[in-house]
This record gives sequence, C-alpha cells and structure tokens, in this order.
Amino acid sequence: MKEHFKSNRRSFFKTSAWGALGTMSIPVVLGSCSSAPKEEKLKDVAVPEILKAAPDGKPLKAGLVGCGGRGSGAAEDFINAGNGLQVTAIGDIFKDKLDSCRETLKAKGQDIPDENCFLGFDAYRKVIDSGVDVVLLCTPPVFRPMHFEYAIKKGKHCFIEKPCAVDPVGARQMLVLGKQAFQQGLSVISGTIRRSQKDCIETYRRVAGGAIGEIISAHVSRLGGALWFRQREKGWDDMEYMMRNWVNFCWTSGDLVVEQFIHEIDMMSWFLGDRKPVGAEATGGRQRRVTGDMYDFFSIEYVYDSGHRALCTSRQIGGCDNNHLVMVYGTKGYTNCFDTIFNHDGTVAWKYPHPKPEDADQSMAVPNPYVQEHIRLVTAIRTNKPMSDVEQHVQSTLMALMGRESAYTGKFVTWDQIMASTQKLGPETYQFGPVPGITEEIPVAGVAPKA
Repeated sequence: MKEHFKSNRRSFFKTSAWGALGTMSIPVVLGSCSSAPKEEKLKDVAVPEILKAAPDGKPLKAGLVGCGGRGSGAAEDFINAGNGLQVTAIGDIFKDKLDSCRETLKAKGQDIPDENCFLGFDAYRKVIDSGVDVVLLCTPPVFRPMHFEYAIKKGKHCFIEKPCAVDPVGARQMLVLGKQAFQQGLSVISGTIRRSQKDCIETYRRVAGGAIGEIISAHVSRLGGALWFRQREKGWDDMEYMMRNWVNFCWTSGDLVVEQFIHEIDMMSWFLGDRKPVGAEATGGRQRRVTGDMYDFFSIEYVYDSGHRALCTSRQIGGCDNNHLVMVYGTKGYTNCFDTIFNHDGTVAWKYPHPKPEDADQSMAVPNPYVQEHIRLVTAIRTNKPMSDVEQHVQSTLMALMGRESAYTGKFVTWDQIMASTQKLGPETYQFGPVPGITEEIPVAGVAPKA
C-alpha cells in the first residue's frame, strides 16, 4: 500500500492529454436576477417530469451487476417502475450475495434460472451478454468504468449507481463513454436521487426561476454515525477482505466523500446551476475508523470563478450529534433545497405542500425517488427519447475527488489539475489472492510531493 499510495499521490498532479477535457461544457441555468420572479416565469424552468409509472411498451429485461443491498434494491426499483419489466440475470463475485439477491427477487416474482446467475470478476460480461436490454451497475464504484465500457460496447441502456469512479482517470473515461452512449441512442440514468425527487425538483424550479435572487454561497453538511465494517476473517485473502469491506478502502469506494457525500455535493451543484468550481481547499482526518485506509471526516471549501465559496463538511463517527443539510443562499433569500424557501429574516417564503397520509388529495405526495430514477430510464427507452445524465454525474464525482485529494495531500486542488491527473487507484488485475502494494496505510496530509 505504501508504494501504491506514493505513486498515486504523485501522479495526481501530473498532466496528461486528458487535460483538454478541463473545458467541458456544463449548462448553467442560474443567472443574476434583479427582480422577484413571477410564478408564471418559474414554470419555464426545465425540470424532470414525475410520473406514477413508466408508459407501457415493449417488455424490457434487465441484468443486475452487483448483488449487495443497493444492487438488490435497484433491481426491485426497476421492477416497480412499470409494466413489462423483468430482471432476468444477476452477477456477483460472492455466492452468498448472489444467493441472497436471488431469494429477494424470487419473492418479488422474479425467478432467475441457474444459467443466468453468474459468479466471478467476469460475471458482468456474462450478465450483459445474456440477452438483457438494460444493465444495472451496482458494484463497488472502482469497477464502474470497466463495466460501463462493456455495456456500451454491447449496446445496452444503463442505470449507474453513484459514484461513477474512484479516481480522475476513471471519471474521465466515464465522461467519454457517456458521450458515446448518447451518440448510439442509448439512455443512461445515475443514482443521484435528489434530481428525481419531487419536492426537491419543485424547490429547484423556484430557485432556478430566481426565487432567492442571485446565488452567493452554499453550506452543506452530512454528519452521521460510523459506517459498517468487516474485520478480516480466517481464510480470507487480501482481495476477499477488501471486497467484503469495500466501503472502508479508498481504492474500492473512493472514501466517504466520494462514495456517500457525493449526494449532497451533487445536490448543491445542481442548485448552483452545475457550475464547476475552479478549486477546492480541504482538510480531513481519521479518529475512529478501525479498518481500511480512509478518513472519517472532511471539510471542503469549493471556490468558484466569481469568488463565491461553498463549504461542505462530512463525518462518519459514532456517538456524535448528526446533521444533514444543503443550504444555498441568495441575494433575496435562501433555501434548504429539499422543500423550503426562506426570506432573509428566517420567515418562510414558500414551502412544499406535503400532504398528510389522511388527506384525500395526494397529488403532491412525493413518490419514491429510487423508483423514479428507473421510471425516467424506462420512459426514455420506450418513448425513443434518449437521455443521459452522465456529464453531471462525472462533474459531481470529480468535485468529490478534488476535495478528497486536497485533504489527503494538504494541497489546494484546481479543476484543471483534477482534469489532467493521471491518478488511477487499485490493482492492475482483479482476482482473488494477494493484492500487491495495497494495505491499510492512512494518507498523511503535508507529506505528498509538490505539484
């Protein structure tokens, strides 16, 4: 691990031909607003449509790659997105995970035959080649670019769980693959759920229409308890231990700021108009985590070309007070991004009308956003209107990577640096057995080589 981390920390600051992608275009929908918006003006803001179910159409078969909790959940969400939807193939590297997922799906009426249950690091190829129309990519994120590349090569629509990569090389690969998928008429939807959540969408629509004026800053916080972990058990080799404990290793998960905090970073970025920051200044460390090589707290400040800043803090330590907020501030007010807009004096200017369970009118009820993601995907496929959110997913992943690397190295990291970095985490090949060069050594800020 020592040599692995040294080489990757050093390569992070190197430039490469990929640096040209640093100018990728990100649409900006938030601008200066000098007057309070009228309600009819707000209706002009483009937002995702919320549907009760995807429209009927040709039957669609999905293959699941990654049978853990999130993968099993995604498979159920796909089934629940409309009529004529099946999960017909599943794959994982662990038989116990595959068997558990298979039982879960059987209880939902999806009986996967033996010949469509695949084990091993090449199981993703077998799932994709089994005759499915859609692929659900839900493994630890280190595998996402490799799996997405094969799915696109085989002409499959995809659901991609967040994050889309654990390093800059993988993120840029995803960006290129996303463009290829769209050019082929394939649809891709990501697991950044807030963009498919009705109350968040309605709040965004008003903010994008000028309800809080010109955006001037943001404050994001996700303070939670310690995450699950696995100690090495007798008989586990390096790879099995790391894969079963994947949320605690940087090369498998990207660290907590990439694997989990990306939800809040993505939501903030959405409300800021998906403007890319010019740099990140971060600190972080480790107090309580008992396995793996990651930090358990981060504080990141993103700096924009306007000079405005956004502060993002995250923690995974048990026994502490918890907090979860995404606050965006403007010249005329501020919002919690979920369901409320405030005046500067703290009074409520607008609040999403959540109905009570006993209310007769449930038209403003918030449908399950996890299912909505799949409704959007199936709708795009069945209406032959391809859609892809890969570009915004990549940007949010890169923002998280900027924060991680700034905290790990103790250096300020720019957008141009992250776009040019040759950093690639993980072993050269994936197989059970020893994982050379990777242990549980913790990154130490201030000792990384200078750019």
